[in-house]
Amino acid sequence: MTPDDVLIVVIAGLLSTSCALLGSFLLLRRQALLPDAVSHAVLPGIVLVFLLTGERASAATVLGATAFGVACVAGSEWLRRTGVVASDAALALAFPALFSLGVLGISGYASGAHIDLDSAIYGDITFAPLRTVSVLGTLVPTSLLVTGIAAACTVLFVTLLWRPLSAATFDPDFAELSGMRGALVGRMLLVVVAGTAVVAFDSVGAILVITFFVVPAATARLLTQRLGPMLLVAVAAGWVSSLAGHRAALALDSSVAGTIGLAAGALFAVALVANRLTRRRRAA
Repeated sequence: MTPDDVLIVVIAGLLSTSCALLGSFLLLRRQALLPDAVSHAVLPGIVLVFLLTGERASAATVLGATAFGVACVAGSEWLRRTGVVASDAALALAFPALFSLGVLGISGYASGAHIDLDSAIYGDITFAPLRTVSVLGTLVPTSLLVTGIAAACTVLFVTLLWRPLSAATFDPDFAELSGMRGALVGRMLLVVVAGTAVVAFDSVGAILVITFFVVPAATARLLTQRLGPMLLVAVAAGWVSSLAGHRAALALDSSVAGTIGLAAGALFAVALVANRLTRRRRAA
């Protein structure tokens, strides 16, 4: 592989690290579709920043998108806490409203700007090595820097809040009653997920972000029943998918992001078959 190919695999692997760690908690909390909801809810932020600055792809765009992603998370959490609707229904109510607001903003105030999610914030990992930033006089791919910082921050977040995160995931009432501030930690998790998702969208594209939040965690859930090993298996599954998918994309001359996503799905299918066979052996 060329140096650019190695960079693409490393960037995808770093992204899978942060997404797999956070996605494992989302999966166990039955909120796995949150990143997909955020991908729709960011549109009003993109439109608002465009109306204020005239720019469609900038740091301000990412900040505006992140703000509305967090608003989607906060809104769905508020609806869930009312007890009127379940968590999945609350999410399904929050993000269409924000997405519709963005569509209305485009049609009413920015119809000639050709704003859409792809042009405004969704990147493409294929071009990640070409976008660089100077760090101490050295040109570093922006996506490598962003995904590396995101992975480091995610590992630090999970490590520092391991006990309350674990308790709030499996038994929120116990976490709250024992003084671990389970509700607050749960909200922090959702805000971190929203911020990570939006930043990663800009760096590598939505396909990989949503894939890595859900599929490696689901794969790991089939192979282990303990949280610690599940996180390690999920991260490993993300790296294996990144490497295998990239190699397949080169061989097939196909989309790198799409092929990595397909590789992640294939790995899940293998884990599902292994899980079924193990259950049959135990039953026999």
